[in-house]
Amino acid sequence: METDAPAEPEGRQRLMTQELTVVAWGCLLALVYIFSASIARTSQYGVRWNMGPRDQALAQPLPVVGRLTRAQANYFETFPIVIAAALILAVTGRDSPATAAGAWLWFISRIVYLPLYALGVPVIRSLVFMASLAGIILMLWPALL
Repeated sequence: METDAPAEPEGRQRLMTQELTVVAWGCLLALVYIFSASIARTSQYGVRWNMGPRDQALAQPLPVVGRLTRAQANYFETFPIVIAAALILAVTGRDSPATAAGAWLWFISRIVYLPLYALGVPVIRSLVFMASLAGIILMLWPALL
């Protein structure tokens, strides 16, 4: 039976770990964060502003625009750490069910975090953020031992 996929060189293993799968999904989630903030800004300031040079001073953003913009910035503060952790685990072979669980905990927490922040939900949003940090720690722990 023929396949279109190229054969792996002999002795070489694939490096697509669960953690790297989370990074791939995290890239798609990054687009959700980016476009959520962008759509909110465009709905407030208009398509003409969005398509223009954006040089003019703007009115104070609506609360949801500010929240989505801050959520986006927050995502991009943690995502590089997750990428680095996933690469460290893949290269060193220290990935495990615990590190995979940590990666998925980070990812699921980040999915839940966006609407909580957009809606201005206090406390629970912070707890969800802490869960995402716990996921990062689960990923990094084996690399630190």
